[in-house]
Amino acid sequence: MKGIILHGGHGTRLRPLTHTGPKQLLPIANKPMSQYALEDFREAGITDVGIIIGDVYPEKVKEYYGNGENFGVKITYIYQDKPKGISHAIKLCKDFVGDEKFIVYLGDNILRKGLIDYKNKFEEKNTDAMILLCKVDRPSSFGIAELDLESNTIKKIIEKPKEPKSDLAVIGVYFLTSKIFEIIDRLKPSARGELEITEALQLLMDEDGSLHYDTVTGWWKDTGTPEDILHANKLVLDSIGKENQFVIDNDATIKNNIVIGKGTDISSDSTIEGPVIIGANCKVGSNVKLGPNVSVGNDSTLENCKIENSILMKNCKISANVYLSNSIIANGSQIEANNEQTKHELLLGERSQLKI
Repeated sequence: MKGIILHGGHGTRLRPLTHTGPKQLLPIANKPMSQYALEDFREAGITDVGIIIGDVYPEKVKEYYGNGENFGVKITYIYQDKPKGISHAIKLCKDFVGDEKFIVYLGDNILRKGLIDYKNKFEEKNTDAMILLCKVDRPSSFGIAELDLESNTIKKIIEKPKEPKSDLAVIGVYFLTSKIFEIIDRLKPSARGELEITEALQLLMDEDGSLHYDTVTGWWKDTGTPEDILHANKLVLDSIGKENQFVIDNDATIKNNIVIGKGTDISSDSTIEGPVIIGANCKVGSNVKLGPNVSVGNDSTLENCKIENSILMKNCKISANVYLSNSIIANGSQIEANNEQTKHELLLGERSQLKI
């Protein structure tokens, strides 16, 4: 079985964070969000992985993942010139997949439980495809599955219905066979100019193909907005110290629900309230209050500040009396403040400089 990670798209809802790189490389608890998908594949025994890259800094994806050797997998890169939909991206993988079963994993999704149990069920079933469903609060924002409760089967799949009849979203993990390619070949672009995966799955059912489903246990997160990223960061940090925690770094010190990277120095008069992860070679100076739900990237320096429910990426410098909450600060940013401490919610792109 092979794996495919979709790593394209422009990430317009995440600007300015995505002006300098693809959204899937934005860190959740100091790890690029697409790495969670890659590690799920590896843990499920799938080591032959294709990554679909687009026109948003694809070289950064290749630079980070390389040939996959450092992550215990073998990576093949497949180029998609424009974001023309999930089905279009899948179509590009026909030669890579061959006749094998495969799993498509959207690179901006995080699945708490991982893939192992779902992959085993898919291997055991003689089915053309399998999808995962999860209850959501805003079903009109997702592809939605309507079920026939009597037969326990999928009745219909609709992409972002205006008046949804179900709250079961089709999450961004798809278990497929080569039969999907002949279906996609007959699709026409939707109103938004894309080849929709929901339409492909519906057509598969309309032509008497077999489509099974399973429901997600634990949680699933689609990280399409800054608020989603901050929520995912909290969910991942909440796993620290628990079974199958996400945050594992052999060089870090983990105590209760706080992770401290190698070479990081923390002043004795600073306070950390977990869950918190601090990367390597950071300096947490005097009068700093961190947490809860804070990620600090490698090589960052903090002084005289209070930070909660926020993400700081690599090489950030924050000094002088600032209080940040619900903020995302991109790589290499600097914040200085000389006034009385006030509360701010910030979304800063890479190498921003801010004086408050």
